[in-house]
Amino acid sequence: MTSLICGSLAFDTIMLFGGRFSEALLADQLHKINVAFLVPEIRREFGGCAGNIAYNLKLLEGDPLIMATIGMDGDPYLERLDRLQISRRCVRTIESSYTAQAFITTDANSNQITAFHPGAMALSHHNKVTDAGPVKLAIVAPDGRDGMLQHAIDCVDLNIPFIFDPGQGLPMFSGPELEHFIELATYVAVNDYEAELLTERTKLPLEQIGKRVSALIVTRGEQGAEIYTDGKQIDIPCVTADKVVDPTGCGDAFRAGLLYGLTHGMDWTTTGRLASLMGAIKIAHEGGQNHHPSREEIEERFHKAFGYRF
Repeated sequence: MTSLICGSLAFDTIMLFGGRFSEALLADQLHKINVAFLVPEIRREFGGCAGNIAYNLKLLEGDPLIMATIGMDGDPYLERLDRLQISRRCVRTIESSYTAQAFITTDANSNQITAFHPGAMALSHHNKVTDAGPVKLAIVAPDGRDGMLQHAIDCVDLNIPFIFDPGQGLPMFSGPELEHFIELATYVAVNDYEAELLTERTKLPLEQIGKRVSALIVTRGEQGAEIYTDGKQIDIPCVTADKVVDPTGCGDAFRAGLLYGLTHGMDWTTTGRLASLMGAIKIAHEGGQNHHPSREEIEERFHKAFGYRF
């Protein structure tokens, strides 16, 4: 049961700032920011929403198919996908661009400031969903603006249900464009900040958005998540993490749980709980793809957290 993952492949440069952004940013001086953060720790990771989602879905023994663009410097990522046995037949190399790159600074409260160079991602619209072959479910995750629009339309034309996951790409779209995405999508998944921005731009309350799709999923960090479906709200608890190390990629791990649950016919409560567990497993490790639980270990942790097996 293949899940098509339309989104970015990127290299993440992650820096850890020991202080708090709130102590360095003065509220009355935000119009002229000139600050520097000392970051004694730095590392480079494989990332991008599509890469992170696919990695976590593979941990669940799902069948991810990445549709993305990568740059002239992307061979190490392609080799990694081969080692992980994740198909890259829908990954296009753009020789005239660098691979997308994120520069992420995380403070002591797990707040993040990110600078992002799109590179090859800006040409993601050159990929066509028709090239993917049989697909049970897709997700349109943060990617090039034109690519996100095109892939959503392609999914509808091919009768492929899909999750609209605007993520950090949400500010690229106007209210009418976001409303159009909602009309096209089968499901919508956002975090709490994105939910506020989505309602502000579309002028639609969450309950109304939930009525326009099969389900609206809103993640709220340590407060868990909410799923609006069939006129009701399902509250999903946050699974306690072994430790809180790095929030980078937690939302992508959550979405992998959604994809697995939906493609395997799970009810929304179980799907949401599995997604929550995947986020908790990820946050205990640095980077988006450095956790290595086996499928059996994931099953045992789910049973321990919820008292039954998925």
